[in-house]
Amino acid sequence: MINLTNVTKTFSLGSVEIKALRGVSLNIPEGQMMAIQGPSGSGKSTLMNLLGCLDVPSSGSYFLEGQDVGNLSDNKLAEIRSKKIGFIFQTYNLLPRSTALSNVEMPMIYGAFPNRKKTAIKSLIKVGLEDRLTHKPSELSGGQQQRVGIARALAKNPSIILADEPTGNLDSTSGAEIVELIEELNQGGLTLILVTHDKEIGKRSNRVIRLLDGKIISNQTQQGI
Repeated sequence: MINLTNVTKTFSLGSVEIKALRGVSLNIPEGQMMAIQGPSGSGKSTLMNLLGCLDVPSSGSYFLEGQDVGNLSDNKLAEIRSKKIGFIFQTYNLLPRSTALSNVEMPMIYGAFPNRKKTAIKSLIKVGLEDRLTHKPSELSGGQQQRVGIARALAKNPSIILADEPTGNLDSTSGAEIVELIEELNQGGLTLILVTHDKEIGKRSNRVIRLLDGKIISNQTQQGI
């Protein structure tokens, strides 16, 4: 599904060049649940931005489902994000004045998806929030808000979901529930890539890669998961 070959990413700050990724090569098959770990500044966020088509490599290649996306225009990248990629955020990124249903429905408006309301309801039912459709974020717990975020990501029926510290703002009980939900989604065949410090997510992932100074220093496939 995903193939990165010798990918680099360099940022310029004035006369200073920062090499955020240094020759990253990675193959991610369909249906895998992969955790990305590493200390601050290791390149995790940069790699996630590239995988999510929010940015493009400085050099090297990135193929998503056989399509070379490394040199596409901003409009083409936005189209891919709209149709193929779902995002889950640490801070939920919900519209505070909108209901759970409206928050899930909103991204589908920009992609001209049909039957948006029906699809949004199905997604919220899937994450166990059938009784919270009309609730606003302030009326939901942190765990419930993250479930809305997951439902929003699922609503577009994406090929891949990218999650940035999905349990980072949750207490241990809510975090464990979200981990269970994420694992269930993966067992249903969905490809998930998660930047996380959560050890439980790491244990349950099919694969864990670790970054340091923009390079992959560990790439471990976990059997029997």
